[in-house]
Amino acid sequence: MGLPGLRSAVIITLIAFAPQAFGQDSENWKGEAELGVLITSGNTEETNVKGRLGLVHEVETWRNIGDFSANYSKAEGETTAEEYQAALETNYKFDENQYWFLRGAYENDRFSGYDFESTLTTGYGNRVWTLGERSFLDLSAGAGYRYNRLDTTNAEGEDTEKEAIARLAGQFDYALSETALFRQKLSSEIGLDENNVITQSETSLQATVVGNLSMKAAFRVKYVSDPPLGSEDTDTETSLSLLYGF
Repeated sequence: MGLPGLRSAVIITLIAFAPQAFGQDSENWKGEAELGVLITSGNTEETNVKGRLGLVHEVETWRNIGDFSANYSKAEGETTAEEYQAALETNYKFDENQYWFLRGAYENDRFSGYDFESTLTTGYGNRVWTLGERSFLDLSAGAGYRYNRLDTTNAEGEDTEKEAIARLAGQFDYALSETALFRQKLSSEIGLDENNVITQSETSLQATVVGNLSMKAAFRVKYVSDPPLGSEDTDTETSLSLLYGF
């Protein structure tokens, strides 16, 4: 399955997402916009900008999720981080807890050693625990395909990674109070050919400031078991941002 085939598969994901997502009542939509900006001057000049848009559309039998983010940092005139991510997922709900998912994801991280990373996966998910409207535990397992293109400046031999993958993921939300929420996201995509494992974790805590505006603190880790030549196997990110829910 080459890049054209993967692009076609991602388009299929978008097509599956679109009919359910558009033309529906706005009351079925939920979303959050996140922005974090840090600018320092003087002895150290640094700029860090982080933005994210998350959307969820849910009706009786479908749940559609979109997540788009960007991260940019510059220190002493040098760009130190530049990353863009997009993920779309559609869930068909068999009942209140069980669902089938189809997910497409794309990541472009200038300093990862990859030109881009992309995956398409499908499988089964289950909301195994709930408490009220804001606390739950989702677990999912599935399989799919990974197509990553290596940064040609560091690549030796093949400039692409193409392999079947297994995906395991979970999300735990826990309402600490009416105004505070703890969230843990964890996913692992395991290569079935080259055995390259990519695991990502995000731990966050958000608290309402006023109305729909919240403060969010997050810690993110990405681990690549077999990273591209010249790249580290672990990336971490700590952020503090404002979150607007709608």
